[in-house]
This record gives sequence, C-alpha cells and structure tokens, in this order.
Amino acid sequence: MQQDDPHITLITPTSPVNANTHGGRAKCLQRLVRLDLPVPRTIALSFQAVHRIAAGELPDMAALLEPFGEVPLLCVRPSSEDPDWGGPGAVLNIGINDARLKDLAERIGTRAAAEIYLRFVQSYAVHVARLDPDIFEDVPEDPVTGLPRALRAYEAETDEEFPQEPAVQLSEVLRSMARAWGGTTARLLRQAKGAPADAGLGLVVQELALGLGEGECGSGVMQLVNSQTGARQITGRYLSQSQGRDALERGADALYLERDTRGPSLEELAPDAFAEIKAYAALMRENLREEMQAEFTIENGKVWLLDGLRVARNGRAAVSIAVALAEDGIISHEEALMRVEPRALNELLHRQVDPEAERDVLARGIAASPGAASGRVVFSAAEAQAAQARGEACILVRRETSPEDIRGMHAAAGVLTERGGMTSHAAVIGRGIGLPCVVGASEIHFQSRRKQLTMPGGRVVKAGEMLTIDGTNGIVLAGEAPLLEVARDGSFQTFMSWADNVRDIAVRANADTAADAETARNFNARGIGLCRTEHMFFETDRLTVMREMIFADASEDRAAVLERLLPMQREDLAALFRIMHGLPVCIRLFDPPLHEFLPTDRAGHLQLAEALDLPLSDVTRRVEALSEYNPMLGMRGVRLGITVPEIYDMQARAIFEATLEASKDGAPVVPEIMIPLVSAKREVELVKTRVDAVAAAVRNETGRDFAYRLGVMVETPRACLRAGEFAHLVSFLSFGTNDLTQMTYGLSRDDAGRFMSDYVKQGVYPEDPFHMLDIDGVGELLKIGAERGRAANPDVTLSICGEHGGNPESIAFCRDAGFTYVSCSPFRVPVARLAAAQLTVRDKIG
Repeated sequence: MQQDDPHITLITPTSPVNANTHGGRAKCLQRLVRLDLPVPRTIALSFQAVHRIAAGELPDMAALLEPFGEVPLLCVRPSSEDPDWGGPGAVLNIGINDARLKDLAERIGTRAAAEIYLRFVQSYAVHVARLDPDIFEDVPEDPVTGLPRALRAYEAETDEEFPQEPAVQLSEVLRSMARAWGGTTARLLRQAKGAPADAGLGLVVQELALGLGEGECGSGVMQLVNSQTGARQITGRYLSQSQGRDALERGADALYLERDTRGPSLEELAPDAFAEIKAYAALMRENLREEMQAEFTIENGKVWLLDGLRVARNGRAAVSIAVALAEDGIISHEEALMRVEPRALNELLHRQVDPEAERDVLARGIAASPGAASGRVVFSAAEAQAAQARGEACILVRRETSPEDIRGMHAAAGVLTERGGMTSHAAVIGRGIGLPCVVGASEIHFQSRRKQLTMPGGRVVKAGEMLTIDGTNGIVLAGEAPLLEVARDGSFQTFMSWADNVRDIAVRANADTAADAETARNFNARGIGLCRTEHMFFETDRLTVMREMIFADASEDRAAVLERLLPMQREDLAALFRIMHGLPVCIRLFDPPLHEFLPTDRAGHLQLAEALDLPLSDVTRRVEALSEYNPMLGMRGVRLGITVPEIYDMQARAIFEATLEASKDGAPVVPEIMIPLVSAKREVELVKTRVDAVAAAVRNETGRDFAYRLGVMVETPRACLRAGEFAHLVSFLSFGTNDLTQMTYGLSRDDAGRFMSDYVKQGVYPEDPFHMLDIDGVGELLKIGAERGRAANPDVTLSICGEHGGNPESIAFCRDAGFTYVSCSPFRVPVARLAAAQLTVRDKIG
C-alpha cells in the first residue's frame, strides 16, 4: 500500500494518526497497538481520503488490500472526530465470496461459513445497494439453506450477480459509507449532538476476527464500571458464535461476564479468556486515563480487541468515574473537574426519567426546571394542596402561574403551564424549590373549565389521570414513567469540594424561605444573593392582612395594618439569618405591583369583601383602580416604596430587629438591603434616607448597634447607563438580568415562549435570551453599569442575581467583567460552582 500517504495508513505505534484528521476510533486503536494489545491489522483512512471517496475518487484498492494478504475478510467502521457524533453502521465480512466460502467451510464448518456469507449479503444489499430489507423476508433463518435464497433475491432485485471481487466489495462499502456521512439526515443528527456542519469522517478497515467457527468463538463487550452509577462493576455481555455487537443486540441469548447466580457466564465458560479481557480493560483504563469499554472477539480461544470505546455514562456515573480516576492517581483533581459537563449535575440533583424506559410522549414545551415527576392532574392550587393532604402526588396544570399559586406549587410534584418562558413565574419558582416544570406547552389545548387537556395528537387527559413531566427535556409523558432517584453520594461531595478549592468567583443562592435557605446551605452556597420578601406574604393568614393594608386609605391606617405583618416578617428573616450562620443575606425590598395580592374573579372578590367586612362594590372598584395596562412597567419596586413608604419602613424595621435577634445566638449578622427597579439617583436618595432613619430608630430603642449594607438592584437600562450617579450612595450593585433582558428587548418574559423557538430556529436570536445571557446587548449594558459604578465607587460590590447566574456561559462573562459573585436558584448552585471552577482551570491551562 501507499506507505508514504498519511491519508491511508496502516495503524502502527508510529503512524501519523490523529483524532482531528483520522477520527477518535483510529486514534484509540493506535493507542491499543502501542500497548501491544491483540488488535487485528487495521488501516486508517483520513477525513480527506473519505471526502475524496465521497466525490468518486477511489484509492488504489489493490494497494489498500495488500497488507491483509490474498484472501482477506474485513470489516469497515466509522471514525468521527468525536465518537458521540456517530456515523454509518459498521459493515462486516467484506471479502467473502463463493470461492472463499468453500475454504472457510473446511476451516470453521459449513454452517458458520454460510452464516458469515449470508450476513454480508444482507448487510451489503441494505446498506450499500440500498435495497428494501423486505426482499429477504422469505429467506430461512438457517444459513445453509438461507444463503442461496438470499443470493437469488439479490440477483432478482438488481439484475446482476452478487459482487465476488473483494476489491469491488470494499470499494462500494467505502463509497456508500462516505456518502452516507454527507447526507442531510446524518448531518442534522450529528449537529444535534454538537458537531460542526463540516465535521469530517474517517474510516478504519480492519482484518476480521471471526466469532464463528470451531472451538470457543464469539463476541462481546466488557467495561469495569456501571454506566448508571459509576460503581466498580464488570458489566457487558458475551455471545458464543456471534460477531460485532451481537451480544448486546441479542441479549436474551447472551452470557454474563462474571459468575452470576442468574445464569451462565464467560468466566465459567472460558476463564482464561475472561481474565485476559479483564486485564486488557484495566490496562486501557490506566494508560488511556479513562474508563473504556472493550469490544472483543474470541476466535477458537484466542482473544482479539476490535475496539475501545469511552464508557457511556450519565451524570451520576460521570462524577463517580472522574473522582475514582483522580483518587487512583490516574488524572489530577483539576482534570477530573473538566471531565463533567456542569449541566450534567442536574441528573444528581433531581429525579430523572429512566433513559432505558419506553416513553409515550404526548407533547413538548420549554424545559424550565430540571427533574421529572409523576402524579395525577389537578387544575388549581387548592386541589394540589388537597392531594398533598391525602398523600397523593399531583401535577399542577395552569395556563400560567401567579403568586397565588405558590402554595399549590409547593404541594405539587411538578408543574405544567401553557404559557411562559425560562424566566416566567412558574419557571423561576420551580427552579428555586427544585420542582420539575415544563412551561410554554402551547401545543396542548388547556381546557381548565372542563378540567382536561387535549394533546397535539388528539388524546385527552382528564383531571385525576396520571401524567409525567420531564422538566430536564421539556417533555410531557403519558402515565407514570419509571424514574431514577436522586444520587448525591460521597463522590459528589468530594467532587464539589475540589471545585470549591479551585474557583475564584463566589456563588450565592436566591432563597425566599427557610427551606430554600437550608437547601442553599446544603449545596454550600456562600450566602443568599436574592431574598424576594414579597413571597413571604402569600400564606393565608398573611395574605388577608396584606389585603387590608392595600384597602387602607390613610398612611396611618396602612402603618397600623403593617404593624401586624412586622412580627411575621421579622420571624422569617431571623430564621434565614440563623440558617446562614453569618453568611451574607441580601434582602430585596417589596417589588411586585399590589394588584398581584388581590383576587381576579368575582368569587374571590366576594370572599375578600366578607373577610374585610366591605361592600362587594367597594372591593370591585378598588381592584379595578389598582389594575394597570402593563403592571411590570407600572407602580412596582422602588416606585411603590416611594409612593407607599410605609411598606419599606416596616420591612427595614423587620430586617434590623431580626438582625439583632439572630446576632444573639451566633455570628454577627450584616444584612444587605436591596432597592428594586431603580432608574434614577433621587429614588436611591429617598429610600436611603428612610432606611437610615429606621436604623437610627431601632438603635435608639434597643440601645444596640449593628451594621448593614444598602444596595441597588440594577434591572433597568437607565440604571445601567446612570450607575455612576448613585454608586457612591450604596455598597453594592446587583444586576437583575431577568427584568433587564425583558426591558432591553421589549419582550414579555411570560409571553415570549410562544414564538421564541421559532426565532431561535430561524436564527433571529442564537438562543433564548432569558435562558442564556445576551452578551452583545444585555452584556454591554452590564459592562457599562459595572464600569461606571466602579469609577464612582471603587469599593462597590458587583454581582448578578437573575436566573442567568446559574448559566455556565453567563458565569464566564461575569468573571471576566470582574463581578464578585453570582446568585442563582438553590438547585443550580452546584452547576454554577462547577462552571466557575472549570473557568479557573481553563485559565491555568492557557
């Protein structure tokens, strides 16, 4: 063959084979050859050689076949740069023909030889000649009688004899596989797995190790770990008288590898071969620095290694494998951190649909909060609470959720909504409390009054029927799908400790309740970066008091009602401070418009009128008066705090009194108070004056001193542009990217889900800006705000507290911009910690 041609080369320890020119399979085989493992003779064809074959330029076939001898039997396998990108299926038994059949029958027996020939005829017909598999439906399973029938069927369909020349067979196989890689379907499939559109394909032509014949013959795969857990466990299968991956595809007839009470094993059948394969797998692990799956063939007792593949693994196994390799000294701690995709940690933090189970997919939506849950369908928060009281799991189904649904969300196992996007109410709350959530499922027809859902295919799911939602993938499934349980074991804790030792940007959690704070502490968050105090007012007893305050006409009346809320707020905040044990807690002052606390229908108005002892007409008028055309841009945040100052006065007092109370028991508490929705310097001055006055009053009343930090939640474009005007008044600037993205784009985050997928598909936006931070637009505003804020106050702390804070790409931006910390939902904290650590490692690598 062409010894000087790097594009068609015999794989030897020194041949010019690289993963980026010949593919991962070719490079792995070379590594096995370097370990002096029993790999059949193999020739690697580079991406360029395969590209030329696809264009009709075949290599010198005689030269290509020459290293394999006069009567070769070969197989061809794909070799893409990344094995996960896939490729055309392998073709085995190339070179078999009428003449070789006779010779082979004398050596391995008539039946085994006929089976090899029959397999090749069928494979060649379907994958190379592109014939319909149905032409072989009448071919007997017995290979001796089936082979002649298969050859006649091929000839009848193609009007020509089955090709007999090995060179012709091989050239047609190579051409077919090369052209299949360039097909539209193959291209789309690999692009969906992250491959570039122009990704290359290599091919390996390998001498066939027969798994059929006399003596102990067969094929199988072996790996030393469990793909689901990462635990040390020999797994795989072996099938006598088989080829390729038959052992996996015909599992019912396959043997176990190790001795097993469930059935016969390779260890019992061929102990020497078993020990040999096990030793090879261990050698591959140590020298290739990875858990590998060995694909092997036994030919009359002799073991051949056909391939080595990186063991397939889920998120849990990936962490366990990386930790074990590092603890065994095979890789470093830092390399172990780089072996796990941050988002894969979601599989350890939430239950997941078993990937091996059958799925009856009903509809798709936006994967808003990871995890999976099954339960009976309910259509209201009250029904969800009732189901919880009965001990029944339920899925809360709503057109969209509102603050009134929070109690129902806590009671439900999962949430499904028709409307919404990545930063909608359901999505944010779901991620905050670790609740699986699918939003924006607009292809489902929600019929709340009839209490049923009509799926895209016409199937109807009624209240009380079982449904499974997969919030990791945005899928709605029929019935109760098998789920994999959460697995935060010792390997996970060890792995995350390594991440914390490396990362150089802090990670806090957004937490509104004591339960959220406990979760944040368990995930080692370095404080609370956003506590949304308004969520504390939606409990039944507090909601009524809050509504009384809204209906109060005079300032003194509002203050009097708020006095009743003060101890409730103080108690909640003191609990948060105690849980966080001296870590910083950033409390956002009241933000939402008041109408969110009022009922929206006549029945609710009537109940409120009865509770407040008011005429129904008065209640209806007040509700109508508080309604706004665009409440998200209306009287909320700091605007409400200035126009109804009693609310912020009460909250400030609750914060300071809770600070003193919690400081009695442990480390001194230094609360951080954040003013929301600021757009002007004067807003900060007015609120700061009142907060300082409340602090002075509490100091005078108690005779005790305390410290606190005041900051601004920068979430309007104007606040970013004018940050230099008010940065000197505060200690920190925390960028709220949910609202900032909404205002920058002029998009409603609750409604954008209806068209966002179309926008992304058509390339209008590269990604949903509520899911991944828009570096070019919103990111520029963040940079401007950070630069101007720091110029006015060099000591100001910068952070991000929107949902983007848990996104690995966004963390990279924040780190480069010099932010002190990021804050995200508690269940995203481990993802953010790992992403931050990987950024540091990459910088060290250079």
